[in-house]
Amino acid sequence: MQHTQYISTRGRMAPAGFMDVLLAGLAPDGGLAVPDRLESLTADRLENWRPLGYADLATEIIGLFATDVPRDDLAALTRAAYGEPRFPQPVVPVTALGDVADGLVLVGLSEGPTMAFKDLAMQFLGQAIPYVLAKQGRVLNILGATSGDTGSAAEHAFRGQEGVSVFMLSPAGRMSPVQRAQMYTLQDANIHNIAVRGVFDDCQALVKALSNDADFKEAHHLGAVNSINIGRIAAQAVYYVWSWLRVTDAVEEGARAGYRVDVCVPSGNFGNIYAGFLAQSMGVPIRRLILATNENNVLEEFFTTGIYRPRSATDTLATSSPSMDISKASNLERFIWALLGPEAFVQHWAELEATGTLDLRDQLSRLGEELGFVAGRSSHADRLEAIRTVKERSGRLIDPHTADGITVALRTMEPGFPTLVMETAKAAKFPQTVAEALGKDPETPDIIADLLTRPQKVETIDNEEAPLRALIEERALTS
Repeated sequence: MQHTQYISTRGRMAPAGFMDVLLAGLAPDGGLAVPDRLESLTADRLENWRPLGYADLATEIIGLFATDVPRDDLAALTRAAYGEPRFPQPVVPVTALGDVADGLVLVGLSEGPTMAFKDLAMQFLGQAIPYVLAKQGRVLNILGATSGDTGSAAEHAFRGQEGVSVFMLSPAGRMSPVQRAQMYTLQDANIHNIAVRGVFDDCQALVKALSNDADFKEAHHLGAVNSINIGRIAAQAVYYVWSWLRVTDAVEEGARAGYRVDVCVPSGNFGNIYAGFLAQSMGVPIRRLILATNENNVLEEFFTTGIYRPRSATDTLATSSPSMDISKASNLERFIWALLGPEAFVQHWAELEATGTLDLRDQLSRLGEELGFVAGRSSHADRLEAIRTVKERSGRLIDPHTADGITVALRTMEPGFPTLVMETAKAAKFPQTVAEALGKDPETPDIIADLLTRPQKVETIDNEEAPLRALIEERALTS
């Protein structure tokens, strides 16, 4: 196998290995790390992987990205990440929702400890990052921003780990009570919850500002596990391969090769669907990548008009699918780099930073016809309707973000092609919206009822760099 190295979208970073970029977050030039090559997944290779359990499949796929990690070591990391008690088996259940619509499939990504799809990537990082730190004799202070699920997934993956501390920013008052409880009730000494008076994009901007300060970043050993972390992207690519294998288990053996499916992904920051794009680019037979947004539809606007126009924090709406209340999608940079190529990307990205708008109308036909991107949005009323419909027809409860996906999937499905909806979280994390949809409170699992009664530990700061810098200077691990 060839060695995969990582370069920056901005073109000013020396090639680096997976273990190095795993700890770094943003590249030194402010760009994002991207692999310099992608392995090809042939039909035979996919078929050979069919009998594998989830952890062993993860070893195979992440191994294509992490070529500098010895295979036996990687296998130990994935088995620790995806074994019991962290996940039940199967790790990712794939369920036909034929009672809702013929060909509709739900990919269950919320079986992990925080009941959200973020666990699937974060539990791997929770094993891989301490492994790399121990190898290199280093410490890491993770600086992140969350709109809801990333924060709790990161904190549960790294709580109590040696050599790692977590500084997690969240928008004050913008998350669900369950999301807050999953984060703020953690009392571990290496977990630091910081609520920012602002919206998620403000939190993300603060993280970027400090990460772009090379001296501060180096002095305080800062790194990231947000969706910009390439290790998360590699781990997320696994479930696109897994779900295709499970859907085609029922297909006649001779017809499996090239059996095409559509995938619908609720997305705010473009990380999850970018992992699907990588899987498609490597050869997984994904016909269409259907992007579902809520009312904060910057990404839907881009894929339908060719114009990417990030919105300000004041123009970001608070919705009933709060984890997608994002108006500047961090991972889109990686996709635009792949779309345009390195040289054209640098020119266009400079235009975006200068004007606040990226005009790629000349690429619109490529986005749809060549790459298979389709986009749609849903409203609060749509989400309530989707929750009701799925419950009435299948007996399943879905959360409002998954409801965004179901809404857009039902609008865009085409006969003859299964549509896989990527679940985002358990409905129990968003009881108010589910109750509004169904006219009665959903049952509260014992684990959540207990969480909601525990004392919470969080500090609130203004949307400014100074108090955040002071907190990190005071509490960051130094050696």
